[in-house]
Amino acid sequence: MKRGSDAAMGKIALITGITGQDGSYLSELLLQKGYEVHGLVRRSSVLNRTRIDHLVDRSRATSVQRLHLHYGDMADSSSLRALITKVKPNEVYNLAAQSHVQVSFEVPEYTGDITGVGTVRLLEAIRDSGLKPRIYHAGSSEMFGKVQEIPQREDTPFYPRSPYGAAKAYSHYTAVNYREAYGLFISNGILFNHESPRRGENFVSRRISLGGAAINHSLQDELLLGNLRATRDWGYAKDYVEAMWLMLQHSSPDDFVIATGEAHTVAEFCEAAFDCVGLDYKDHVRTDPAYFRPTEVDLLVGDASKAKEVLGWHPTITFTELVNLMVEADLENLRRGLARR
Repeated sequence: MKRGSDAAMGKIALITGITGQDGSYLSELLLQKGYEVHGLVRRSSVLNRTRIDHLVDRSRATSVQRLHLHYGDMADSSSLRALITKVKPNEVYNLAAQSHVQVSFEVPEYTGDITGVGTVRLLEAIRDSGLKPRIYHAGSSEMFGKVQEIPQREDTPFYPRSPYGAAKAYSHYTAVNYREAYGLFISNGILFNHESPRRGENFVSRRISLGGAAINHSLQDELLLGNLRATRDWGYAKDYVEAMWLMLQHSSPDDFVIATGEAHTVAEFCEAAFDCVGLDYKDHVRTDPAYFRPTEVDLLVGDASKAKEVLGWHPTITFTELVNLMVEADLENLRRGLARR
């Protein structure tokens, strides 16, 4: 299997959720490999494209524009059908979702519609088009929820503990069904927690890195969090989008767990982050019942042996390196903000 840009030159990729953390890193990767990249953008009154602004500017500055954004919505079948017909992609990466677990308890119907039924709308649009692109569907370790075995593998039973996890399980099985019923090339990536400096500020990992940086700059005194004993398998988002691409270069569609195989508590994440700024997290971190979920997920840790063996994928940085990367980025962002005051 060729992995260089020579194998990808001239390919067209469509990314739903292109403005998110994963969408931005995936866009960078595909553009580097010579793809023409199209992204689905939901229209709103406020532009939220900060993660891909540098890519848009870079594309406009070149003689051949290879990044294109299109308005559409996972709740709108007609926009999806029109986009598939217009773009005629070789590869489709379905990353769009309401992806915040705590928020999914507050807006369960919306989460089910966008994260779950949105996948049906996209697959129907592709099926009706008559095109045969290779499709990546983003699953989640939250589908395992109340885990039935440790570590979790591709054949571990799902037991979701949130509307988000349930919606992801629905869309996962929908993708499997369309693969088996209609012969579509669809690979499911069951990705465990993956973080970066581009992670949304309402996710616990970024709340910790940003909170540590803000306390270091004396911008706040404490950080409020939920369950400090919750244990997760944290990896680097930039590594995980490469796994997405590798799945679609494989000869046949399949399902893959993508994880580091290491488990760390939220408290350990706090300890590593505050160590970066020379502070003891116990002096600043407080628990707040508002951040606890109605049904907690205590332990998620994945076994990515299949992805390593079949795809040749491996994580490239350690847990501590990931935390340091995030804290240093937030420190620098805050320094710039303070300097502009």
